[in-house]
Amino acid sequence: MKQNYRFTVLLAFTCAALAAFSNWAQAQKIDAAFGVSTITAASANSVSPFDPNHTPVSLTGGAYPGFTGDVLFWHNIGVGTEVFWRASQANNYYGQGFNYRPVFFDVNAVYAPRLAPHIYAELVAGIGSANTRYYTGTYCGIYTCSNYQSISHFDADFGGGIKFYPKGGFFVRPEARVYVVNNNQEFSSAWATRYGVSIGYTFGRH
Repeated sequence: MKQNYRFTVLLAFTCAALAAFSNWAQAQKIDAAFGVSTITAASANSVSPFDPNHTPVSLTGGAYPGFTGDVLFWHNIGVGTEVFWRASQANNYYGQGFNYRPVFFDVNAVYAPRLAPHIYAELVAGIGSANTRYYTGTYCGIYTCSNYQSISHFDADFGGGIKFYPKGGFFVRPEARVYVVNNNQEFSSAWATRYGVSIGYTFGRH
């Protein structure tokens, strides 16, 4: 009898939990998108030869494909993540004969208010990592080998975009981000700007 009672209580609790989760999930908006951007930053010529904090190599240029995703769970406020990387290796870092590829990964707070029917703003700010891969030849760590070495720095980012919904949940989003990279001595400046366009889909009401 006690076992049946416990089973009934557990089943009721499970059903209640599933119902609550279902209601919560239906109230959310989930965005997933793919985009292509480019980067601008201070020129290599802007660096003084007496500046020990920066190297005369600019982050400017290149195509940066990437993915973004976010979940809005309360009054158009939520969290998101993004990763963008240089599609092709940049040539000959600082004249040293090897190529390199920057990668930006960030986790953001997101605010996406409605501006008009089928149009939403999107404002973001967060923290993450600016990682640069240097293709210096085969490099072996404790467990694996690769053809590059990496240097990572903490970064903060902020920016925004405008989401246009031409049909259903599909959207087009012109966007821009400003990255502030801590101790970014491998490049000409701590500041870099990414701007481009993403295409995505919103799951849930909008």
